[in-house]
Amino acid sequence: MSTTILRTPDAWWVRTPAGATRIATDATTTGGLLAEPEMIAAARGSTETVDPATLDLVSPVTAPCRVVAQMTNFTSHVKDAGLNPDTIPLTFFRKTSGSISGPFDDIVRPGHVRCLDYEVEIGLVIGRELPVGTQLTADNWTSFVAGLVVTNDVSARDVQLPKTQFYESKSYPTFTPVGPALVLLDGDELARFGDLRLRLWVNGGLRQDSSVDDDMIYSPLEALQALSRFQRMEAGDLLLTGTPEGTALSAPPKPAELIAAFLPPALKWKIFFKRQAQNPGYLKHGDVVEVAIGTDDGAIDLGRQRTVVRAA
Repeated sequence: MSTTILRTPDAWWVRTPAGATRIATDATTTGGLLAEPEMIAAARGSTETVDPATLDLVSPVTAPCRVVAQMTNFTSHVKDAGLNPDTIPLTFFRKTSGSISGPFDDIVRPGHVRCLDYEVEIGLVIGRELPVGTQLTADNWTSFVAGLVVTNDVSARDVQLPKTQFYESKSYPTFTPVGPALVLLDGDELARFGDLRLRLWVNGGLRQDSSVDDDMIYSPLEALQALSRFQRMEAGDLLLTGTPEGTALSAPPKPAELIAAFLPPALKWKIFFKRQAQNPGYLKHGDVVEVAIGTDDGAIDLGRQRTVVRAA
């Protein structure tokens, strides 16, 4: 049975049908909380509840931690970028955990960024130590995953593309909204990972809408198998698993792409971003971004975050 964990600045909570119950723990990190399953279980049985709507929720994933992300892991997103899904390797990049923010915090656009983009992603929260060299299989991978969270991989495209710099372009403060909840799942529930649907709205308009089974290229098992060859992970670390089509950025038309190949890089990017500046899809000051992930039948619901874009 899933357990929905909430976090406020001074406490951890379990959400139950009757309300939210406080967890009797001194843990200050996600990893520390996950090491106390008996405290979580006790809170689930408590009758002392508060209305969850009164809680000032912050990210249920605490920093510092490792934040690792998969690149171009949805077929629709790959095609939207003008690439062939059959040729896409399993690759990763890192984000700073300083980019983590709460599910209702503002997204702050740095003054030099003009092409601010969004990416709804399922976040896997690691539940226990995953040393380099761990042999992950279809039978044991779920034992290393505590649960799932809603995330938004916010991206400064005008930093990312000319510099081919994922780390900087995706690591500014507030560029990884997480939550509202950490939903702890057992093995049978994680087996329904493919049924999850990802959705993202901007100002009420649906921009991204896709289900995992229809679109994801590399599964969590494949990702964790590849990652464990070189990257140690620990309880409380976060793995982002890719985004579907619908981001503001899209590939240029083929003729324009062919012509641009013969231009000097500086001129090519100048022309590209002059065109992108006319793209109304990029996030602007005051835009409201809402993100939700869950199964269509409601059996697994990771919650819905709502953030507002603010200019620095």
